[in-house]
Amino acid sequence: MSTLEIKDLRASVTTDAGAKEILRGVDLTVRAGETHAIMGPNGSGKSTLAYAIAGHPKYEITGGEVLLDGENVLEMSVDERARAGLFLAMQYPVEVPGVSMANFLRSAATAVRGEAPKLRTWVKEVKGAMDALEIDQTFAERSVNEGFSGGEKKRHEVLQLSLLKPKVAILDETDSGLDVDALRVVSEGVNRYKAAGDVGVLLITHYTRILKHITPDVVHVFAGGRIVESGGAELADELETNGYVKFTGAAAGVEVAS
Repeated sequence: MSTLEIKDLRASVTTDAGAKEILRGVDLTVRAGETHAIMGPNGSGKSTLAYAIAGHPKYEITGGEVLLDGENVLEMSVDERARAGLFLAMQYPVEVPGVSMANFLRSAATAVRGEAPKLRTWVKEVKGAMDALEIDQTFAERSVNEGFSGGEKKRHEVLQLSLLKPKVAILDETDSGLDVDALRVVSEGVNRYKAAGDVGVLLITHYTRILKHITPDVVHVFAGGRIVESGGAELADELETNGYVKFTGAAAGVEVAS
């Protein structure tokens, strides 16, 4: 039963005017079996939280801890964090020209599992996962994300999730740019991942539409670089109806950019 604990996390980014604090003391615990949704206005620092946990070099951690099963991942390299069981699905997945999806996926699985998966079983495993996400098998030979549509990129992020089976999945606006059908397929993929084991999901989103498919156990409102309110799924409905004005007042005077 894995647990991700974020304790008083603070992070800054360097600007022309000097260091700018983005995260201002984030406290959050995601346990296996739980789905936490983080919602908030543009510029509140939601994506910064995701990238700071994953180890993006743009952000300097200035305080706090991020513990995965008691181990401080902030002391690990990016690849060590991935092998420890952290997964980040990016809002804007990058293209990797010259590296096929097939090679990329098998290399990633080898790194995470500690040994290369047996080819025969691996091919069957990949084919099943691609079929479940309605991904054409020819995509396996294409370069990673090169020429993919937004929806295709997001499906391949969830394909990685289903094959690598991390302890905790951080999904940064996975619903961004998806049409109705792609949203359904991607959401079903996330739900299958969660149902397959004792894992945790941290879902970052602007909108409630993905929460109609992926039911959160806890919803957090993020503003001014920190969590200002937490509640059940009904909190997302309140945000849909009334917006963030009520909650951004709790972060008045705090200027943040993600």
